Amino acid sequence: MSTLTAERCAACRRGAPRLTEEEIAALRPQVPDWQIMARDGILRLERAFTFPNFAEALAFTHRVGELAEAEGHHPAILTEWGRVTVSWWTHKIGGLHRNDFIMAAKTDERYAQEPEVAIA
Repeated sequence: MSTLTAERCAACRRGAPRLTEEEIAALRPQVPDWQIMARDGILRLERAFTFPNFAEALAFTHRVGELAEAEGHHPAILTEWGRVTVSWWTHKIGGLHRNDFIMAAKTDERYAQEPEVAIA
């Protein structure tokens, strides 16, 4: 289990430092299924989760939304038939912050709690 899941997101202000390459490399092993993507010049953590149907994908989307609300940190979520793609980055700094890795780990933990019908 990731130690990140025990952490809470810290309030992040505009201008706070983004994670360095070394910090990202140190955190990556705790969220190995996430990809680091650059979109519009902004680094993000992104992972697609699969489900056997739309209803379960939508239910997972809702649970990720609940996690986001509880932490005050919100992702981009794309819900499709049998698939949910979640992207974490910190909007205020235009890049990755420790909060994004915390939330990726919590999203993984939530997915692991899904019913047996979820497809890894």
